[in-house]
Parts: sequence; C-alpha cells; structure tokens
Amino acid sequence: MSLIIGAGGNSAGGAGASRRGPSAQGSGLVGAAGQDVSSQNPATLSAQEMIIDGSQDTFMEDVIEASRTTPVLVDFWATWCGPCKQLTPVLEKAVRAAQGRIKLVKIDIDQNRSLVQQLAQLGLPVQSVPTVAAFWQGQIADLFQGAVPESEIKRFVEPLLKMTGGELPGADLLAEAKRATEAGEHEMAAQLYSALIQQDAEKPEGWAGLARSLLALDQPEEAAAVLDQAPPAIAAHADIEGARSAVAVAEEGRQARARLAELQAAHEANPDDRQAAYDLSAALSAAGEREQAAGLLLDIIRHDRAWNEDAARLQLLRFFDAWGQGDPATLAARRKLSALLFS
Repeated sequence: MSLIIGAGGNSAGGAGASRRGPSAQGSGLVGAAGQDVSSQNPATLSAQEMIIDGSQDTFMEDVIEASRTTPVLVDFWATWCGPCKQLTPVLEKAVRAAQGRIKLVKIDIDQNRSLVQQLAQLGLPVQSVPTVAAFWQGQIADLFQGAVPESEIKRFVEPLLKMTGGELPGADLLAEAKRATEAGEHEMAAQLYSALIQQDAEKPEGWAGLARSLLALDQPEEAAAVLDQAPPAIAAHADIEGARSAVAVAEEGRQARARLAELQAAHEANPDDRQAAYDLSAALSAAGEREQAAGLLLDIIRHDRAWNEDAARLQLLRFFDAWGQGDPATLAARRKLSALLFS
C-alpha cells in the first residue's frame, strides 16, 4: 500500500497530551491542487457512516479519499491502552453531536503495524497512543495526543468544521459558550456566542451572551453596541432585556465604585439614610459583593417599602437581571424579597 498525503504531516512530538495547529496556509486549508478549500461544505454522513473501524487495507478509502468531502478524525488506539478507552467514547459523542458533518475512523495500531510504520515515515507519531489526527482534503489538518477532556475535544472539532465550511449545531455552541462563561473563559465564550449569532441571527441567547461576555471583559461600550444590533424581532426578548439591564447596572456601578469609600463612610455615618444605602448597593454590586448589595436594598424594603416610589425593589429586580436569574445571589435575594412582600 502506498500513501500520498499532503503537507502538514510533521511530528507533534512527545507521548503526553500535546497539540499541533492546523497545517493550513493563510486563512484556509490548501488542497492537493493548491486551491483554497475552506469554503467547501463537508458532506453529511448517515449514522452508520459516521463512526467506523478502519484498517491499513481501507485507510486510503476510509480516510484519505473520504476526507475530500468530509473531515475525518482518525483515532489511533490499542487494546492495552487505558487512556484510549477513556478517550474513544468522548470522540464518538463529539462526532455524533456534529450530526454527520464529521467522520471518525478507529484504528488499532497493533493490528495495523504496516500502516503505523508508513505514517511514522510521514512524521505522524501514532506509535504513542492515543493519538487523534484530523484529515481534510487528503491532508493532516490537526492532531493531538493523550486523553483530553470533552471540552478540549469540542474545541478541536469546532475549528476543523469552520475551516471546512461546517459548524457545530446551535445547541452545542450554546452549551459550550455557557460552559466557557461558567469557567470564566470570557474570550472563548464571546467567540462561541458570535458563532451562534452567525448561525442564527435571531437567537437571543447569542446576542445576550455576547454582550455579557464583553461586559466581563470590561468592554461595556462594545456590549451596548452589540445589543443595539440585535434584530427588532428579538429586541424585547427577556434575555436581551436582561443583558441591557446588566449593561446599565455595570455603568451605574462603575460610577459608584469610584466613590466606594465615600459611600461606605456616608452609610456608616447614618445607617438610616436610604439614599446612601441605595447608592452604596450599586457600588457593591459593581465590586462583585452581590449579597451585601442585595442586603442593603432588602433592608430599605423592610423598613420603608414605598421609599422613593419603590426604588429599592425596582433596583433589586434590575440586579437580578444583571446578575442572571440563576445566580446564587439572585436566588437567595429573591427568596428574601418574597418573604418580605408576602409577610
């Protein structure tokens, strides 16, 4: 058997988990004839075609030729490899999530030693398993070694699909963006929310999530601009309105935070001064002290519910929108607010 694989088959080196970037030239992958193929859409596979066992006898057909129309992940594994047994199910899950826009070929290196030797000559270090190589247009586009978390697998698959004109389903993009947000990876979250918007411009979660990510990156003006660009059909959606509240609260808090020491002193000097407590709550919210911020407003409501035309309750509701309805501080303060209002 003779293999002809384009440029990009350089060794990733090392037996531990490692990653090598795509072998693309410029902005897109370059095919065998030198044409930019980044805009070519991958074929969609059936459930039976998505995940298969490969061999040295079928490698050309299952991988090289198949990659002309569909990105192919090749999972090099061995029966004695513990990490392989952990990684393969995660790979299969990611491939199924792509809904037929990517293919997985599993190859046992012990049963295909001739193939392993030929690939080693091309610089593909498959002797160390697990090794996963991504092929597109007959070339190695990317690879990694070692058992990596599911989140890393998704990050590995998503750029590959984008380079080939594909993309992860919206539900997966949204779930991954939320995961990135929860992990504090706001730049990654912003990229994922942007991809979601490109896929579906009337997805309010995309616009709201992008705006909140920009806020977390201390870019309030950009966040406000994003929300202004949301389609009219979803402009009044709860997620969009919540993000708008977050932008407004952040701006108020930024101004108040600059006076935090002054506001704290004023409140300590006169704890019964409702306005001082109200102003201090905005500064504390901006500083991330959400429980204390809510506590000040709840105290105003407890002692003078109608103060300033119900301003404390309305501000607390804005905080809920800004913090997120599922935020622990929101849930705790909402319970306390309900107890006050219905007592």
